[in-house]
Amino acid sequence: MTYTARRQAFYDIAHGTADPEKTPYLVAAWQHIVGHEYGAEEFATAYVDFVKKWDWDWVKINPRAVYYSEAWGSTYDPEHYDGYVIPRKVSDALQHPEDLDHIVRLSVEDENTFHESYEAAKLIREQLQDRGVIQTVFSPLSVLLQLGDLPLYPGDEYATPTTTREEVFSDPARVKTALQNIAETLADYAARLDTPVEQGGAGLDGIFYAVTGTVSHGFFTREQYNEYSKPYDELIIRAIREANPDAVVLLHTCREDSHPDWFADLADVIHWDQFLPGNPQVDEHIGAVPVGGANFTKFAGDDRVDVEGVREQLAETIAARQGHPFLLAPSCTVPTPATDAALEELTKVQRVK
Repeated sequence: MTYTARRQAFYDIAHGTADPEKTPYLVAAWQHIVGHEYGAEEFATAYVDFVKKWDWDWVKINPRAVYYSEAWGSTYDPEHYDGYVIPRKVSDALQHPEDLDHIVRLSVEDENTFHESYEAAKLIREQLQDRGVIQTVFSPLSVLLQLGDLPLYPGDEYATPTTTREEVFSDPARVKTALQNIAETLADYAARLDTPVEQGGAGLDGIFYAVTGTVSHGFFTREQYNEYSKPYDELIIRAIREANPDAVVLLHTCREDSHPDWFADLADVIHWDQFLPGNPQVDEHIGAVPVGGANFTKFAGDDRVDVEGVREQLAETIAARQGHPFLLAPSCTVPTPATDAALEELTKVQRVK
């Protein structure tokens, strides 16, 4: 298949074959479109508008953060976000350890939440044929924690669980059965997203695979990660590769001390916050193409905004990666709302049209 220059460049950078003179980087940012996150058509329209407003070179679809937990029975009030980017929680699917038995493999074609998210991604793909488009998928471990509203990283102030991690993980076999069911569901979903259109899929270019903050500061140690996350991460990524060998796997590991080097054998591209303690700089070798740019907090829509800081950090990142193509983006999801002047700094450094 022949792609436009921008879309082909996304593959070239991710697979390490880009010409550093012609395409040193591609630019993007993503945001929660609060107020437009429910309904496939509504979300797709709002997100395409966001992408076209800034003409991002590549697209990380940023669906509502709770669609995974909704699929397995957690409930939220979509009319109230309470000043945050997650709708108000009504109930958790995982309130007691025995609730793990209700976490079964779902049919992604029949389950309403996955169907809605798939249709939204398909609509976004159809309207943005000229650039790389990838969908966000949380790791099974992240989803399991979210089902109980358990912390996804150390110091998670937004988690209000009715159980504890210790209670949930008191029966490892039961936990692993739930993780396997989540992984098989997400593998089906991701594969369907990345299957080419002519083969019946949505035709996306890859997956933004988020392990969230699960390995930050030893929240899950490497031994625990290898037991409770990596086998299920591998299952999903293997399904993606089988559905579309060219699909880009971009892995995100969040917060401080987030160990991006742990994931080089899984991903083509890795995104971490280069500005937080314990994390490598964007020019350090980690065995995968990096995503780097400017500190996401500097894009805020309030007095935390720092447009000059964004400009300086973008220049520093570009200079640090000279001769080594990469993907350029903020260090995490930009705040809702964000400051237009800060986002404009990203558009000023774009190279490919």
